[in-house]
Amino acid sequence: MFGSSHDAYLESRVLSATPLELVHLLYRGAIGAVQDARHHLANGKIAERSRAISKACAILLELRSALNHEGGGELAGRLAALYEYMQRRLLEANLQQADPPLGEVLSLLATLEEAWSEISKPAAEAVPANPWSQPGPPEAVCAYSAGSWSL
Repeated sequence: MFGSSHDAYLESRVLSATPLELVHLLYRGAIGAVQDARHHLANGKIAERSRAISKACAILLELRSALNHEGGGELAGRLAALYEYMQRRLLEANLQQADPPLGEVLSLLATLEEAWSEISKPAAEAVPANPWSQPGPPEAVCAYSAGSWSL
């Protein structure tokens, strides 16, 4: 019962989310998957660890494939390289059954998620009000293309 109502809520949230919100949801999903992988590694659950790592890799692949390299410029390129690096580290963690690569990826994802949370805040919350400025759309800072999501 909980799973189906939770799945319906998540589906509704994803379908109504802006590109910025989708990226934030994906970061949170990747963080959860890496945390699960660390937990399963500590408990010797090999199949579960591998599934959690595969989920985190799939999320990173989705993030990387959704980057808008034309509109995102250098930021999109750097994010693509970072996502690729994190995928390699996750695969190393899985092959070596080692926690340090998982910890590194978790730290990187947490930093990105925190930064994305700040970017996603409405302008009134993120920056003190300036009577001379006019708020622009948050999509202006987005390195992702709205039309590239394949969820």
